[in-house]
Amino acid sequence: MPDTTAPAVENLQEQLRAEQESNLLAQEAIADLTMQLEDRGWRALSHGVADEFTADGRRRVAAACRTMAVSNPLVKRGLQLRIGYIWGQGLEVAAQVRDDEALQAQVNDLLADFETDNDRSLTGSQAQEELERALGTDGNVFLACFTSPLVGRVQVRSTPTDEIVDIITNPDDRDDPWFYVREYVETTLEAGYGTGTTRARRQTRKVVHPALGYRPATRIKSLNGHEVRWDAPILHVSVNRLDGWQYGVPDAYVAIAYARMYRDFLVDWAGLTKALSKIAYKMTGDTRSRAARAASSARAAAAASPDGLAGAGQAAVLGPGQGLEAVSKSGATIDSQSGKPLAAMVAAGMGVPVTMLLADPGVSGARATAETLDRPTILEMGMRRLLWQAAFERIVRHVITAAVEAPRGRLTGTTLVDDWGLKHTILGGGVEPTLDFTWPPLADLDPVKLVEAIVNADGTGKVPPLTTVRLLLNALGVKDVDEVMKKVTDEDGAFIDPEATAGDAAAQRFRRGQDPTGAL
Repeated sequence: MPDTTAPAVENLQEQLRAEQESNLLAQEAIADLTMQLEDRGWRALSHGVADEFTADGRRRVAAACRTMAVSNPLVKRGLQLRIGYIWGQGLEVAAQVRDDEALQAQVNDLLADFETDNDRSLTGSQAQEELERALGTDGNVFLACFTSPLVGRVQVRSTPTDEIVDIITNPDDRDDPWFYVREYVETTLEAGYGTGTTRARRQTRKVVHPALGYRPATRIKSLNGHEVRWDAPILHVSVNRLDGWQYGVPDAYVAIAYARMYRDFLVDWAGLTKALSKIAYKMTGDTRSRAARAASSARAAAAASPDGLAGAGQAAVLGPGQGLEAVSKSGATIDSQSGKPLAAMVAAGMGVPVTMLLADPGVSGARATAETLDRPTILEMGMRRLLWQAAFERIVRHVITAAVEAPRGRLTGTTLVDDWGLKHTILGGGVEPTLDFTWPPLADLDPVKLVEAIVNADGTGKVPPLTTVRLLLNALGVKDVDEVMKKVTDEDGAFIDPEATAGDAAAQRFRRGQDPTGAL
């Protein structure tokens, strides 16, 4: 390269690097402004509960959390860890009907069909993962229970949070929701202008859904001119909601600022490490042209070096009376572990151990630290499990009630509402069904000790045989417990002892008032 061209090229390279740095700074500034927009949704607490968090503020916060959930590794892993703790091993729901095993079998068959119908929206693994992630990014989940008035079939579908524009509560109790106002875009297919053509037309609709469990004496047909969908009540599941608030706050909201700081720290650390990897040479001479020729010779020698030093260094060409010194690194800490406190703040906000969040045990003794932190994590995830259990119980009881009240429903019974507004569904057997929820343990338990405890409990003679069998199957980690339970029960849902003789079976049928021979 001619001597007159080299300075011009170096000048252009400097301008290019400056332009690249300016672009990076602009991108960071835009990200900071986006995060600052979240604060616009908040207003003074003295303005009242309804004005604390506006609809626009909720949308901005949810948009920021959703973006971080798919773009930031820490937020993504934190949400995934929570999902794994809560739903990683599934949930089993079974109904118990006292003194009526045949009716109990009918109720469990109804729940099995409900689970199959709603696998993609509620009961399946993917659906449960999506719903829990929605709590992490939106703070709210709205589940609409579309119920057939003729046969009582219930199909649960989640409604996007942005579609719920208002929550109408009891005038005397703001914690008692009555209606949810939903505004959405409906797409309809209609005949086009030509023969055999079809066009899609979109229009905005607004409907009103009653809250699940709200059963007034008189059902209104419309509210503020909008249709009331009594066949699709909504269950609202929210998290991190302060007292008096109507909407929840995302799990990731408190952690996204520190997650962004940790990302910025790693970017700066990587840039500093890259800068320090450049070996700087100082070339001087009595004239600038002679120094430039010396630098060219040094670079050519480095390129031809068998040690692989090509491109490892750059040279600063200086004239007489000029100097160049690097910034002193004495006492500076430039390791990546310096940013771990920022990651710990993310872990604290997400409720997971930092060792799990970073997927790195770190220094010696971190395993003991992780085990110490695991107890609070188990308690927090157990509380979230109880939240979902309460939601599932309300939905399942609605399924049973719908099957009783529908003209062609699968169950017979009576639905009663007491003076407190609580609904009770009395089945044909004259009792209200009891729901059993089985969660696998969050902590690792020794299966041998667990089986011994179950056997000792069974030895007291106070535990029903079917309960003992279910506990043993769960302790042994059997995947499909319900299929095994069908093999140890007869057509009436009674337990079949594998060691019982034909005489014992006949005696049991006789005690239940049935034909000892087994004839119909």
